[in-house]
Amino acid sequence: MIILFGPSASGKTEVAKMLQLKYDIKKVITCTTRNKRLGEQDGVDYYFLTEQEILKEFKDSLLVEMTRYNDCFYGTRVSEIRDDKAIILDPNGVASFQKLNQKKIITFYLYASEVTRFNRMICRQDSIEKAHQRIENDKIIFDKKNLPRYDFLMNTDKITIEEATDKIYQKYLDLLQKVK
Repeated sequence: MIILFGPSASGKTEVAKMLQLKYDIKKVITCTTRNKRLGEQDGVDYYFLTEQEILKEFKDSLLVEMTRYNDCFYGTRVSEIRDDKAIILDPNGVASFQKLNQKKIITFYLYASEVTRFNRMICRQDSIEKAHQRIENDKIIFDKKNLPRYDFLMNTDKITIEEATDKIYQKYLDLLQKVK
């Protein structure tokens, strides 16, 4: 399994999309208690659960991790951990996965300069205020003292998403060969 984490606009989502397109590494389907948005499908976009259901799954150790964001719970089922999957997590989620001590889970920390990230946010039509807010928030969340251990560090400032994806996939294949 590939874990991607890093600050806003560091390239995580685009790398995850390209991993699926080029290498058939599928996105982990996580659970949420938030309401389904227009066009979303249960079991495709998320597993939509009630608060009672997700709390029970967490209590019964069916979830690797669970977090609360914008008054909704999000979590990842243990059954989603497979070699052909990728997930984007925050540092707390990464730490939860690492407690599993599974050699086939590889963690990539993606980063880029604040200037690059700001420009990417503006290009994807985030407001200037929102972009500044996310960068300031990321300074806290991704402060070096808050970071969990990671296997590889990937600077996405000067490489394309395709180059980053190819490097990540190759490092993942190399790891899988070593643990077989």
